Amino acid sequence: MVILGRYSEYVYAIFRIVFGFLLLVHGTQKFFDIPAAKQPMGSLTGMLLVAAIIELVCGFLVLIGFFSSLAAFVAAGEMAVAYFTVHQLIAPLPIQNGGEPAVAYCFVFLYIAARGSGILSVDGMMRGSRASTVT
Repeated sequence: MVILGRYSEYVYAIFRIVFGFLLLVHGTQKFFDIPAAKQPMGSLTGMLLVAAIIELVCGFLVLIGFFSSLAAFVAAGEMAVAYFTVHQLIAPLPIQNGGEPAVAYCFVFLYIAARGSGILSVDGMMRGSRASTVT
């Protein structure tokens, strides 16, 4: 029995918007320290600068549903790189190395990349339809 099946397009839209916002906030925290981080990030150089740019741009694009598939694919890649270059070096399993959020974000953004912008999106408004995927 599917309880929310008839609302699945709207639930997916909320899912995309929420995760786009969460990624965007990671970027604003790195660039502007808003909201303030528990521990200071230090200077934005190298990979941290690239991560901040990806999080700002891709988070915003996923949030508004504009080129969401491409933006989410890039974000998923960023999360995979974050896991393997930071967390994996600490310990082999995500539960041991604090990498669960990076792994979860990676697969969330892979799902969004596969599914597209959906309804309540700029892409959907530009198409003028309620189609669930970007072609």
